[in-house]
This record gives sequence, structure tokens and C-alpha cells, in this order.
Amino acid sequence: MSSNTSDRVRSFPSKSSTALADKAKVAALIKGKSILITGGTGSFGKKCAEVLLRDYSPQKVIVFSRDELKQHDMRNDGFDDPRMRFFIGDIRDCERLKRAMNGVDIVIHAAALKQVPACEYNPMEAIATNILGTRNVIEAALDASVTRVLALSTDKAVNPINLYGATKLCAEKLIIQSNAYAAAKPIRFACVRYGNVVASRGSVIPVFLKQREQGELTITDPRMSRFWLTLEQGVAFVLDCLANMTGGEVFVPKIPSMSVVELAKTLAPECKTKIIGIRPGEKIHEVLIGEDEAAQAKDMGDRFVIEPLAPSWSGSEPRSAPLLGAGKSYSSENNDWWLTGTELRDLLAEPGEATQSVPSKVRKSANSR
Repeated sequence: MSSNTSDRVRSFPSKSSTALADKAKVAALIKGKSILITGGTGSFGKKCAEVLLRDYSPQKVIVFSRDELKQHDMRNDGFDDPRMRFFIGDIRDCERLKRAMNGVDIVIHAAALKQVPACEYNPMEAIATNILGTRNVIEAALDASVTRVLALSTDKAVNPINLYGATKLCAEKLIIQSNAYAAAKPIRFACVRYGNVVASRGSVIPVFLKQREQGELTITDPRMSRFWLTLEQGVAFVLDCLANMTGGEVFVPKIPSMSVVELAKTLAPECKTKIIGIRPGEKIHEVLIGEDEAAQAKDMGDRFVIEPLAPSWSGSEPRSAPLLGAGKSYSSENNDWWLTGTELRDLLAEPGEATQSVPSKVRKSANSR
């Protein structure tokens, strides 16, 4: 891993300037700590491990996942730092989690079944992993020496219309309310909720790039819009939230939107588009904060923080910031920050997995709006 000696790291590009996260505060939290990442062989887990080893000084970074081949591939891809550990296990197995969390300080919970069609077709499996698996993470963390647990959630947890979203909503509620079980222990739980990661597995960008070779892109609904951020930005945001959480929050980044039609034009301006109709469980627009939770959503400038309503645990002091306001929402449709084609090209050109997933000839051909 390459070294990085800068004092601050970029978090989210702002409309007028580059927003920076306080790397010093993150570094103070991470230094000498053992960090376990569930689902650590996924896109987020790999990038998170890379950033932790590259920019900070953890004692250990533990990848916890059920796929031995992906762990083998990670080692072969350069994750051979002596601070790395690879644990095979499933979050459905509470006893394995308890053994894995022995001596762990921080848990980043990224493991989940994420594909909407797969969760619809295998509902019991989705519940077993996303809900009961999250319960196991909580139980194991409470019984270990863990001090912070940050779980990754999704826009689909807001007003869910599919099983995946419903399971992630339940997982969020479990994480937030588990602060009540901590009693006098120093452990605290919180969530991060964000949208699509540029060019990650499961996003529409690799699909469009594949279809580009055939000369025609399929679009489910021309009205559709989505939030976007890069993997590096997502990891930076998660680590910053780890350093600033007090327990019970849901952190939501302020990130740009882009229409799917504009995305298609940017990636493949020479291609035809075909409207195929919306898929079961798919939304026209993404919502990161619903109307019912906006009354607890504080506007912190570069993010919103949804604070717990009447927390029964200590340490969760209200932040001094304006509220988003009851009856309002934060969606990809009503967002005031929209990506241009040039800005999307810049995101695709950033170092990391997004760049590796997109051929350079495509990045160079992306046009501005």
C-alpha cells in the first residue's frame, strides 16, 4: 500500500469547494486499535482496509467474511500487510463472531445480502443475514471489549417497498436501539446511510458499460434519478462518522444526484436507449431521509445527522444545528446538487475500484451535460 502523508483527506466534493474531513481526529481514534470489518471482502470492505492501512496506524485490520476465495484473492491483490487478519465466518454464526471480536475495539458492519431480486426470491435468507445477522453482530460486540459499532445502511431502508429495504430498516432499528443494552459499558452503536457507489458491483454503471458494446442501453424509467458517491468518499465518510459518533445516530452524507438518462448519455452518447419498464421493488427516486424522520435530522453542513428520539442511554447529547424540518425529505429528486457529465467523468477518473471498473477509453469519452 502506498503511503499518504497529507494531514487531511478529502471526504465529499462540495458545490463550491472541496470538503475536508478532519484526518487528525480519525487518526487519534484508529491509532493502535483493532478493527473488524464484516463483509470485508466486498467493494467497501476492501477499500476500507486499504485506507486504514494506507493512511492510519491500526494495530490490526480484521476481514471477516464467509468466502475463502475472495480472501485468497485479496491477499494476492496486495493485502499482505502484517497488520491484516483474515477470518472465515458468517454473521449468522454468533459464536464465531464472539470469537472473532475477542480483543477488537471497533466494528464496521458491512456484511449483508444486497441484491433486491435475490432478497425477494430468497426472503428467509435475507432475514437470516440482514436482520438476525445484525443481531448477532450486536450480541457479540456487547459481550466483547468493542467500544464502537458502525453499521452501513442504504437509501432503500427509507420507506421500503422491497424486502431488502425492509430488512435494512430493521437492521437500522436494531443497531440504534442496542445502545440501550450497553448499560454502563462504553460501547456505542450508530449507522451510516448512503446511496449508489460509482461503478461498484451492483450499480448500473458496469451494466451500461457492458451494454455499450452492443450499441443499446436499457433504462427502466426515464424519470429515474439516483444519488452518487465514490468508494473512497464512502470510506472517508464512514471513518469520519466513527470518530464523531456518540451513539444512536444515522449519518447521511450530502451527495449529488444524476438522472439515469443523463448517466446513459454521458457513458455512451453514441448508443440508443430502450425503455423496458420499472422492475419489482425499484423506486423512481432514491430517498435518504424520509418526511417522518426529518424532524430529527440536523443539518451539519456536509451531512445530515438523524438523532435518536428520546434516547434512554447516556452520552447522546443533541447537536447544535438547524433541523431539516418536519414534512421535508432529502431525495435524489429534490436534491439541489446535480452531477454534470464532466463531474461524473471526474468521479470515474478518481483512484480506486471505480477507476479499475471503467475502461479508460470510456472515461475519456464522457461528455459534459
